[in-house]
Amino acid sequence: MLIVTTETITGKELEMLGLVKGSTIQTKNIGRDITQGFKTLVGGELTAYNEMMNEARALATKRMVAEAEALGADAIVCVRYASSAVMQGAAEVIAFGTAVRFRA
Repeated sequence: MLIVTTETITGKELEMLGLVKGSTIQTKNIGRDITQGFKTLVGGELTAYNEMMNEARALATKRMVAEAEALGADAIVCVRYASSAVMQGAAEVIAFGTAVRFRA
């Protein structure tokens, strides 16, 4: 599955199939949450949260691709990601784009 942020794919004529999306809500365990809280006092990268967000983006992308494959898509164009805090230490990530099929 080809995934791009652009509206077109060079050399391909596209048939639009529709919006596809994937989302997840992720959190870290309380022990990690506490240690990351201490990190905010001294500064630096919050690696546990960075890992959590990377995992969340990967899972949201996987779910978006599965939805596109169910439509018979060859690619997803105009892919975007958004995230929001759901509660302290938990975040929702959504991936969305337009599923397309290549015209012969």
